[in-house]
Amino acid sequence: MKKAILFSLAILLVLSGCTKKQKEAADEFTFAFLTDIHLQPELNAVEGFRKAIDTINQLAPDFVLTGGDLVMDALDQTYGRVDSLYKLYIQVSKEFNMPVYNAMGNHEIYGWHRHEEGIADNPEYGKKMFENRIGKRYYSFDHKGWHFIVMDGIELGEDGYYYGHVDNDQIGWLKGDLEKVDKKTPIAVITHIPFITVQTQLTKGTLEPNPKGLVITNGRDVLLNFLDYNLKLVLQGHLHFLEDINVQNEVHFITGGAICGRWWNNKINSWPQEGFLLVRVKGEEFEWEYVDYGWVTETERKMEAASSAAGVEGD
Repeated sequence: MKKAILFSLAILLVLSGCTKKQKEAADEFTFAFLTDIHLQPELNAVEGFRKAIDTINQLAPDFVLTGGDLVMDALDQTYGRVDSLYKLYIQVSKEFNMPVYNAMGNHEIYGWHRHEEGIADNPEYGKKMFENRIGKRYYSFDHKGWHFIVMDGIELGEDGYYYGHVDNDQIGWLKGDLEKVDKKTPIAVITHIPFITVQTQLTKGTLEPNPKGLVITNGRDVLLNFLDYNLKLVLQGHLHFLEDINVQNEVHFITGGAICGRWWNNKINSWPQEGFLLVRVKGEEFEWEYVDYGWVTETERKMEAASSAAGVEGD
């Protein structure tokens, strides 16, 4: 009888341990945030992007988020050029071994800066090309207890150029989306153009204002919708800049560097290095690192070769 009781207790302890481990595994996951890829056939960008993909596949996150500017460039290029860039991105991004959730950047928008007669009549003009070929401009999804919201913060100004802004239709959609979310659920927002940044103040002076193409101009109005919710993380792109703005130890606004560094033309020791964010989540907490995936640009290779040659001659 005692043996039977002890055996039963042992089984309960094992099952309890398994349940605990399963619960821990259920609320743990990783994802990669890639922004500003600027894919193009020039500057060995395809080779560089593939190296980033290989690195991510080895790290094996649950999924990939992109922060926009997938191609270089749709705003001011011919339809044929833009068509080829989209096809190139779609082809190469199939090499990821996990799901990819894309955000739209300003460089995916066809023709806004061309100002040629009749271009607006093209059925893929503006944001339609992204919607037709990549997917929705804004949407949400859930993963292991987190709610992810991908937003479109780009509008066409009266001057014919883009600026940062979230339109009223999208804000209405956001309100409806949040109504379906438990207020305790941790939320992550993904946007190409940042809501907030310190880049301008650091590079130009502490009293300098942000230009309207650098930040979402109605960002405060958008963020007020999250006041009663558990917003934890805002992932941003556009600036080719790495920063983590921690607001009252509640919300992190992270601008995620750039896959292409400085448009696939980094010089030695230039910043940011080509890289992406790897985010590890456990429950409501997360930690992140910027992964330099080891790409060396053609410019860097030439500079290193010239430096080595000069060293040999000096010897």
